[in-house]
Amino acid sequence: MNKRVAVLPGDGIGAEITIEAVELLETVGKQFGAEFEFNYGDIGGNAVDVHGTPLPDATVELCRASDAVLLGAVGGPKWDNEPRERRPETGLLGIRKALQVFANLRPIKVFPELSAASPLKPEVVDGVDFVIVRELTGGLYFGEPKERRNGPDGPEVVDTLRYSEKEIERILRVGFELAQKRGGRLTSVDKANVLESSRMWREIAQRLSSEYADVELSHLLVDNCAMQIVKSPGQFDVVVTENLFGDILSDESAVVTGSLGMLPSASLGANGVGLYEPVHGTAPDIAGKGLANPMATFLSTAMMLRHSFGMDEAADAVEQAVSDVITEGMRTADLAGPGESYLSTREISEQIKNNVKRREPIGSKNTVR
Repeated sequence: MNKRVAVLPGDGIGAEITIEAVELLETVGKQFGAEFEFNYGDIGGNAVDVHGTPLPDATVELCRASDAVLLGAVGGPKWDNEPRERRPETGLLGIRKALQVFANLRPIKVFPELSAASPLKPEVVDGVDFVIVRELTGGLYFGEPKERRNGPDGPEVVDTLRYSEKEIERILRVGFELAQKRGGRLTSVDKANVLESSRMWREIAQRLSSEYADVELSHLLVDNCAMQIVKSPGQFDVVVTENLFGDILSDESAVVTGSLGMLPSASLGANGVGLYEPVHGTAPDIAGKGLANPMATFLSTAMMLRHSFGMDEAADAVEQAVSDVITEGMRTADLAGPGESYLSTREISEQIKNNVKRREPIGSKNTVR
């Protein structure tokens, strides 16, 4: 049976990088004996222009009928003045909610060859390899009411932070279970000295810790965590936190690696479709110029192979193929130093796909298992 992938190119460089990712999956399919079926949908600013809404019903139905979703990126200055319901980001939040992908995994890994690109000292980022687990469908982004209104002193605004015990427990379990598979350390991030939601979060984390005796649980206030990510990022293994904090901390952590162009993400639900996208944005200033770095999308594709399709060997092959081009000194524009040459989006993609092709095909006695 074909593995059905919904492809949502989105805006800006989205079309360029998703085309390359589709070709990468086709290469993987030939090499590892899998068949992928690709169907395309509109989301974000592109959908606003074509359909008058950032998330057409047809796109939601396409995604629900698929096994996984590959998303480019959404947004851009063209749509900055649109009302909230027509902003590209509303489409992104909407598809996350519609698919109930509540757990966002963002690996933060520094490639040794790229450590000089980090704004932090090489000795600070050496060996950094942790994952941020962000709750994705609750909190301030989705709480109601969310409105502007007239108050006794004039116009006022309201955003509501709401979490249920069930929502908090399920994301914390994702963090604990991931820590069990990694280094056995879980950092739960909150603002328990101020927010009632965070106090409940910490209480639940502490209660669950008795079920995961092999995981060392620690708590950090979000402001301290932000400082520690800059001061000593190597101390972290798995970090779990709520929606807003996770958004901010994962973007901060991305800078530690030296380039947003290297960071993938996976958004997963309890049962259903996984959503895979790079952490970076649409980069409208370089769209169409062949300067986009496709590697974050390729690494997101590797996460798709692992989490949605159970193709661990293929996922390893893609990750190794990306690592190999970095080790061999190949760079995209965002990774090249002053005066250094770099490859175009297409050129680096071809190199990575060629690396995947060098893997022994399925059925070979030399196939890595």
